[in-house]
Amino acid sequence: MGLLALLLVLGCFYRYEGAEDAAAGPLLELSLGKFKNVLLNETIPAEAVLRNIDSNVTVIIFQIHTHHKNVTISFDKKPSSNNSGAGTDKGLVSVLRPLQTVCTWYLQAVGADQVLSTAVSFSYAERDPIPGGCNMEFNLEIDPNIYLEYNLAETHIKFAPANLGYVRGTNPPLCDLGSSSRWRLSYEVYQYFLPENDLSEASFVSHMRKMSEVQSIRRHGTKMMTLVNQDKTDLYFSSLPGQGVIYNVIVKDPLWNTSAAYVPAHTYMCSLSGLVDNCSSLKRLSTKIFFTVLAVLGFFICFHGHRFWKTDLFFMGFIFTAFFFFITISRTSALSYDVNLGLTAVAGVLGGLLLVAYWWRFGFVILCMLIVGLVLGFLVASTVFFTPIGDYKVFQDDAVFWVTFCCIALIVPIVFVGYPRVLNILTCGIIGSYTVVLATACYLYTSLSYISIDLLRRILDENFKRAFTNVPFQRNDIILLAVWAMLAIGGITIQLRREKREAPFPPHPYLIWRRERERRITNILDPSHHVPPLKERIHSKLSQIKDFFQKEQPAGERTPLLL
Repeated sequence: MGLLALLLVLGCFYRYEGAEDAAAGPLLELSLGKFKNVLLNETIPAEAVLRNIDSNVTVIIFQIHTHHKNVTISFDKKPSSNNSGAGTDKGLVSVLRPLQTVCTWYLQAVGADQVLSTAVSFSYAERDPIPGGCNMEFNLEIDPNIYLEYNLAETHIKFAPANLGYVRGTNPPLCDLGSSSRWRLSYEVYQYFLPENDLSEASFVSHMRKMSEVQSIRRHGTKMMTLVNQDKTDLYFSSLPGQGVIYNVIVKDPLWNTSAAYVPAHTYMCSLSGLVDNCSSLKRLSTKIFFTVLAVLGFFICFHGHRFWKTDLFFMGFIFTAFFFFITISRTSALSYDVNLGLTAVAGVLGGLLLVAYWWRFGFVILCMLIVGLVLGFLVASTVFFTPIGDYKVFQDDAVFWVTFCCIALIVPIVFVGYPRVLNILTCGIIGSYTVVLATACYLYTSLSYISIDLLRRILDENFKRAFTNVPFQRNDIILLAVWAMLAIGGITIQLRREKREAPFPPHPYLIWRRERERRITNILDPSHHVPPLKERIHSKLSQIKDFFQKEQPAGERTPLLL
């Protein structure tokens, strides 16, 4: 009987062990600095193990990255808020105990059956700073992560301050001890753009590896700024929906000349998994129609604007009125974007017609050239602030920015005040060709469209002044910049040569009309003198139309014969 009981206990024990083994997830063996791909699921956590850690290593930063699906990374099989993190780019800092040579972490998918992820670990010695070592805001005790949020205008990143490195088994330095503590550390913020129009997972994985290790970050990334002392560790950048971008921070200890990298974070500033309004459907149909029609007219104006003077005035009046009307209606109403754009198109047409009517009635060239010059001046000023000049801290002050912007915009019409024909031809060539670039941006990503978009953001969003407006300049941008330059130069050259021996501007239309009218009244030999008044002509036309639809009466006797 005792033997039977013993066998039952052993059977239950081995059955329990077998169940444990069956529930165990995949084992991921790591090597320092080597990236490993792992397929995670939601039910069974995977175990990541790093062995044979050298004795001179103080901390290990383990990180995992996915394309767009969230995963959980934790120190224990059962994650909690203070020992784990969830997201697409997450990392943990393991502070090593004396004689410790093995580290273990647990990985699990969130809300998905299977998620392909990339994991890597990096080691740092006692003199290397510890990213997130002075965390006082987030859940983890030591948080090396970069937290990222975005909207259509801004991308906001923030991270916890670092601490100084220390020897295994000793207490970490105090975070607020004075100049000898973490306040001597500096932070280098880097930005890296993924290839344009490439949302693939393979591209993301290959480029993320370039922004994970200190030397690689400095080699491939673009250094945006350096934060020191009391600078806040939260920053703002302009959003580029549909364009992949990776951010990372390197913390440097100037005393020991050592550095360490945070866990990189990436975003496309749009949803890759949404059924509607996702990264593949960013451009609205209304936007495509609006800018395609504008580009067709702009292409014509680029080469023939000065010769077809009234069409040129309508085009410039449309742009000038539509720009200010869109700003006004966007700030004062809660209408949808499509409605705003439709009303903007109507207002632009009315503005263009009013400018043409003003020219026809008064024929005053200077005011027309002021509108034309301001349109070109606004584009020139926007282009200046589109360059790295716009990221100077002094221009975060609204007064400095707008005074400088207005001065640049007004310089254009002032410089060409004595050469109105040249000003008009330059504006036709440059503005007309730029509308082609804007229309192309509705179908293919290009950073050149942000020359005008960033200006609208600065006007409509009061907080956009704090954002850094760096954009990628890749193959599409080079091609479109060349197309813009060729169209502008070609249009300007053709118009200057064609209009060289012509009058600078057409004669005053209203004076011509009055002269012709007086001539018809006084010259009785002119056939137009005998034209009936307008009222009689309209009555005659209506009578002809009435007779056309009237049934024709039969010929012959029309009354019955008397019997």
